[in-house]
Amino acid sequence: MGFRCGIVGLPNVGKSTLFNALTETQAAQAANYPFCTIEPNVGQVGVPDPRLDMLAATAGSARIIPTQLGFVDIAGLVRGASRGEGLGNQFLGNIREVDAIIHVLRCFENDDIQHVDNRVDPISDAETVETELMLADLESLEKRVPAAQKRATGGDKEAKITASVLGQALELLREGKPARLTRPRDDEEARIFAQAQLLTAKPVLYVCNVEEEAAAAGNAHSARVFEKARAEGANAVIISAAIEADLVGMDGDERMAFLEELGLAETGLARIIRSGYDLLHLITFFTVGPREARAWTVHKGARAPEAAGEIHSDMQRGFIRAETIAYDDYISLGGETGAREAGKLRQEGKDYVVQDGDVLHFKFNV
Repeated sequence: MGFRCGIVGLPNVGKSTLFNALTETQAAQAANYPFCTIEPNVGQVGVPDPRLDMLAATAGSARIIPTQLGFVDIAGLVRGASRGEGLGNQFLGNIREVDAIIHVLRCFENDDIQHVDNRVDPISDAETVETELMLADLESLEKRVPAAQKRATGGDKEAKITASVLGQALELLREGKPARLTRPRDDEEARIFAQAQLLTAKPVLYVCNVEEEAAAAGNAHSARVFEKARAEGANAVIISAAIEADLVGMDGDERMAFLEELGLAETGLARIIRSGYDLLHLITFFTVGPREARAWTVHKGARAPEAAGEIHSDMQRGFIRAETIAYDDYISLGGETGAREAGKLRQEGKDYVVQDGDVLHFKFNV
């Protein structure tokens, strides 16, 4: 499954530079002027997971196939986007199609790179984007909620639920708060809320783009962003898009040496992925054999048939059971045979909740 993250922010904050570095391509034209990205560039990135390499080595797998993460580089937003200013309508439409928002904020000083407002203030930048998203949601709900309330008075059961949950979101927006603070009371409200596709309902990861010297510990600008994220219950990470760009083309050893020299333990990509997984409540399971070792992604709480469906819909429809080995057991016992002999291979049924790191083999019949 993976997931699809939209990279957003004001013009000239480093979105396209980050996209190029993360996807290790030059698909996005990075230039020092607004709207350099007009059509959203989409890149697929293999999610790095050292467990997958260990599993492949243990099983002698011929191929390693990581799960994929999608990045969408979306055009820079300006004030008035909710009214169609700049590339506003396209910007808002592209955001509706992603699972989460990676909000890049400029946290570096550089007189050679123009800022759309001629100053560096990441909190103000964040509020500019958030305001436009809230205004777009507000306009949508001020039409939909009264219509649902009217239908509800006529006895329409779903309209009553819609009026309740979207009415709650509308009140939040009127108070200047994002719709993601809405708390659906049950599964039906959650379904209707998700179907509304509200822009401010999407989870947000703030990415503080700092200068190279601040990549390890951050700076005063990024500290303000982290404080904002904590207050909202959101996530934030520090990266240097310039460093990520320098890493492109380096081999593994050269890359690690470069990172160590800068006091960094991992790449910005790894930090974004880990935070993104946490943001969207995702976990990884594996399928392993002599032909390939492969990673798959499901939401936390997914049951075995749902995980099987990530591989093929027939496997979910005809699910019988899942042969399951915990990752640590698979590695410590030398693979499937050792785990089976030690009694660590379990037969799990339809109600089994998949755990992060599970090695699964599905039995099914269609």
